[in-house]
Amino acid sequence: MSTPTLQRPRAVETLIAGQPTQDGAGVKLTRVLTQNLQRRLDPFLMLDAFGSDRPDDYIAGFPDHPHRGFETVTYMLEGRMRHRDSAGHEGLLQSGGVQWMTAGRGVIHSELPEQEEGRMEGFQLWLNLPARDKMRAPWYRDIPAAEIPELRHEGVRVRVIAGHSQGVAGAVQREHTEPLYLDIELAPGARFEQALPESHNAFTYVYRGSLRFDTGCTVPAQRMAILANTPGSDGVRLQAGEQGARLLLIAGRPLGEPIAQYGPFVMNTQAELLQAVQDFQAGRLA
Repeated sequence: MSTPTLQRPRAVETLIAGQPTQDGAGVKLTRVLTQNLQRRLDPFLMLDAFGSDRPDDYIAGFPDHPHRGFETVTYMLEGRMRHRDSAGHEGLLQSGGVQWMTAGRGVIHSELPEQEEGRMEGFQLWLNLPARDKMRAPWYRDIPAAEIPELRHEGVRVRVIAGHSQGVAGAVQREHTEPLYLDIELAPGARFEQALPESHNAFTYVYRGSLRFDTGCTVPAQRMAILANTPGSDGVRLQAGEQGARLLLIAGRPLGEPIAQYGPFVMNTQAELLQAVQDFQAGRLA
């Protein structure tokens, strides 16, 4: 890492252990960002981590289910998942790739494994849409591993899924929520720093090794660190522990709008939620 440039790096506000749960047709996963953190981590609504070598933990996948009002970002570290929807879109998400889906006014969607053995591991992030865009037309982008920009320093490898990092533009940009989504791999003791606007909410999730912050906090594997919104802060400075580290760094500009959620529907009011349910029941989703 080059000479540090941050003047006031953020500290860790709190550490969060995810909640083991099941979703879809019984897929075992850890819900890292839960519903009670949606206000604190606006514009992010949910982060699930999944990873298993046991087919019984993932083989049933996620059969047809609806979405409305937000975006889903599925990042596959290892494995193969076929996705289809009611509007005729279809794609194959493979190791190292990303599927970015804007549900908008609504889709019926399925995600089913295309493997019967081996490891399946990855993440699904839910990113809220501003009220003005919640009923927009659905949109997809499948991003193969080779199309995700990377930056490298000595002992540092960063995959820039969204936003910008040290002059490298990510695969996806969003005007209103300005999401930053980095997958960072650090060799033992390696350092990395990332500029962040002080107004953005931010967190890390360590999924290999451990992480140390300049402010003295150590984050072990399978823990989320919510970063403090300190006035005047200009970013985050990270250092890997003795075993190195692999982590997600995620940040975004808060929308500051009401959040009304009922399962896979995320709107701004209860009336809009009721309409979403009625539209789903009447077959009016795309």
